[in-house]
Amino acid sequence: MKKLDVSTLEYQELNEQLRDLTEDVELDGCCGQRFIAAGFSGRNIVINGVPGNALGAYLNGSEITVNGNAQDAVGDTMNNGRIIIHGSIGDAAGYAMRGGEIYVKGDAGYRAGIHMKEYKEKRPVIVIGGKCGSFLGEYQAGGIIIVLGLTEDDKKIVSNFACTGMHGGKVYLRSSAEGINFPKNVTTSTASEEDLADINEYIAEFCKQFGYDMKTILSVPFTKIEPDSKNPYKQMYVAN
Repeated sequence: MKKLDVSTLEYQELNEQLRDLTEDVELDGCCGQRFIAAGFSGRNIVINGVPGNALGAYLNGSEITVNGNAQDAVGDTMNNGRIIIHGSIGDAAGYAMRGGEIYVKGDAGYRAGIHMKEYKEKRPVIVIGGKCGSFLGEYQAGGIIIVLGLTEDDKKIVSNFACTGMHGGKVYLRSSAEGINFPKNVTTSTASEEDLADINEYIAEFCKQFGYDMKTILSVPFTKIEPDSKNPYKQMYVAN
């Protein structure tokens, strides 16, 4: 794997160098450069530091590993591949994501999974090891979001307005979800054995990447959230 010290590079120069390379690459000293690996396929990229906004935007089959935190819009509109964050992420992770997987060891900011969608065999997945800010799964149209709540603090596993406008896909919270106010356009239930079997491979991958024990994670009941109508907007905006 080729190593690059990118600590003195502006984002344009960094991305030009990445496009000119054909081999896998490890970036040292990353500090806020945007659009890293946008649209890439068939590459492995390791980032030491904190990449800027839109890491892996439009990703089409590469694997990106970040040994640190990442900023906003990780995996924006990504189509395929995998992004692994050994830290926390900012807002709007997986915006309009339509395929691939994002794994985050720590917390996520606002609007994780906003406008996620799926088509036939293309099903995007986001796994958050910690907790999430407001508007998780806003307008979600497909895919799976899993929040494990492993952060040791007093915050709720997800903040306000989770699943607002959700009309497809599923959200799983490793929690009873007590005290969380969900909108009328969704239903909540305790995840069944069949539900857990559907997400088992993603939890296993999370444990593999970050060194967690799967039995411990599965020892706590999960809550499943999904749309209760094909027309959630009517429930939100039309008077009865």
